[in-house]
Amino acid sequence: MTEPGYDYVVEMRDIVKTFPGVRALDGVSFAVRPGEIHALVGKNGAGKSTLMQILNGLYQQDSGDIFVRGERIDRMTTARAREVGIALVAQHAKFVPGLSIAENIFSGNLPTTAAGFVDWKRLNREATERLQRFGLNLDVRRKMEALTVAERQMIEIARALFADASVVILDEPTAPLPKHEVQLLFEFVRRQRAAGASFIYISHYLEEVFALTDRVTVLRNGQLAGSAPTADLTQQDLIRMISGADVERFTRPPRAGTGAPVLEVSGLTREGVYEDLTLTLHAGEVVGLTGLEGSGTGSLARGLFGLEPLGSGAVSVEGTPFAAHLPGEALARGVAYLPRDRHGLGIVGIRSVRDNTSLSVLDRLSNALGFINSGKERAMVSRFIDTLGIKTPNMAQSVENLSGGNQQKVVVAKLVATEPRVLLLDEPTQGVDVQAKVEILRIVDDLTKDGVAVAIVSDELGELTDMCDRILVFYRGRIVREFRKGEPGWTPASILEAIEGGTEETANAVA
Repeated sequence: MTEPGYDYVVEMRDIVKTFPGVRALDGVSFAVRPGEIHALVGKNGAGKSTLMQILNGLYQQDSGDIFVRGERIDRMTTARAREVGIALVAQHAKFVPGLSIAENIFSGNLPTTAAGFVDWKRLNREATERLQRFGLNLDVRRKMEALTVAERQMIEIARALFADASVVILDEPTAPLPKHEVQLLFEFVRRQRAAGASFIYISHYLEEVFALTDRVTVLRNGQLAGSAPTADLTQQDLIRMISGADVERFTRPPRAGTGAPVLEVSGLTREGVYEDLTLTLHAGEVVGLTGLEGSGTGSLARGLFGLEPLGSGAVSVEGTPFAAHLPGEALARGVAYLPRDRHGLGIVGIRSVRDNTSLSVLDRLSNALGFINSGKERAMVSRFIDTLGIKTPNMAQSVENLSGGNQQKVVVAKLVATEPRVLLLDEPTQGVDVQAKVEILRIVDDLTKDGVAVAIVSDELGELTDMCDRILVFYRGRIVREFRKGEPGWTPASILEAIEGGTEETANAVA
């Protein structure tokens, strides 16, 4: 391969960006070599997204210079970014689910016959050829909605490369992926790097940074905290660069006994999803629910909150039969749910911190005539901002302008405001930085001290062993193993072996 006549495919020098009251970037320099996977990491709010939005032309820097393949770009716009080969692949790929892969690939530019009709044969042939160039052998007639999340992500990256992108920005690409699909995406990215593409990889999953990337740059409080070859760093080195200090893992201390049963499930069955589930959550207890993707853990949590059908069987909350057809019914009975998809289900991005926090308890803040007691609302929101450490200029700030970790804290505040008896958490620390993870887990621990029963749906096994009193392993919709803190086998390795060692015989044995 011929060596390029420049050292960096992208170079950003001394970038400054200020928003009202906030200096988001303060003289940041960042550079990517040809054929390199370069990690960009830092706490939520460190400036990573702002820097990449400037590179992609969504924002204009106040000062500083951008060079692409040695050429200075006077004014970067989204059109200019595409022209010079820079593409941003967001964690939630933008497709039309009901259309085929081929239709999505050629969206807005479908090939036509001489008569003006869509030339389906040519469309499918050219789409297949394009994907095969990048090692993807897929039936392009399949609907996008039928694909796995990893397949959609790979098609999105390929679509960027179709448009002659030479630098692809991957923003938290594995956040929506089940673990077994992460390696598929990594293998695809490595193949494209070998073909000459460069990648900027933004992630909070530090183990992935070490597994995938060649070099890492760290931002902290809008400034450059350091840059080094990934192989020269340890995970503790990287955590220290990100936080400015060592960050201790939060390990929830063992509890002496458990309280009374709060949530009881017996013989719960939903055909094709889970079968004969029996479990109990006690007051003050944290129980982990884990298993392979599709094992039934997430569906159980969503069903209990009224987002999916619950199925048949017996469910009770504090001794009273329970069934919720809508989330409002679940909240009224003291069951709250933190969704995995905080953007789709957890927050209303364009509304303020105040509106989002009080949304679930407006009835409690209203007077007899139905008007909101604004003083009472402000006092409640202010209390949560202080208690949860939500970093926001004020409670009128739009939630979409907060960092990911602070958005997650707003969702937690909304749920805690309902004073739940049962709290269902689906991947509660997904996409937040190491410090925010610790803060969120401390909040959960504080809730258990008040007698709240907590279930955590997660495949972050280290986090589960740090937080939980018990861990239930699901396989093919059934609970096949239970681990208890302090007993033999209470390690991520042993639990992973149980998750991956499940067989049809194992599932049948507990039926």
